[in-house]
Amino acid sequence: MGYEIERKFLVTPDWPKTSGTLYQQGYLQRSKGRIVRVRIAGQQGFLTVKGQAIPNDGNGIQRPEFEYSIPLSDAQMLLQSLCEKPILEKIRHRISYQGWIWEIDEFLGLNQGLVVAEIELPTSDACFPLPPWIGQEVSYDPRYFNSNLIVQPYSTWQFCI
Repeated sequence: MGYEIERKFLVTPDWPKTSGTLYQQGYLQRSKGRIVRVRIAGQQGFLTVKGQAIPNDGNGIQRPEFEYSIPLSDAQMLLQSLCEKPILEKIRHRISYQGWIWEIDEFLGLNQGLVVAEIELPTSDACFPLPPWIGQEVSYDPRYFNSNLIVQPYSTWQFCI
């Protein structure tokens, strides 16, 4: 069984911008226990099944994940015809920092203005250095889950100052 172990953080405005890859993703199934996602990353299609976080991993950041390559034309058809709307769009940047790869997602459309960094870890208790452009951790805040951003986009959030 495959597992995903990742932590998610907000990004400060001074993050090192790089050229990125356009991602489009939609959801065939979204529930508390499982997500079935279709994604186009550049010119590649993927179908991903994710389960609920495993509560006894110590941190609640490990969950089952299975990802499969699918033909680009199939991914396009699924996004257009079967996935919930709107389709989530973002530009993903990959940045190496002290031997660790950070994926920076710069969201587009209704989620414009949201920039989130993710790091995949080998274990849920792994230690890693934080780059200076990393802000608040949001790993446990469901508002920042991609699957929730199609229902309540970042542009609709209310902030108190």
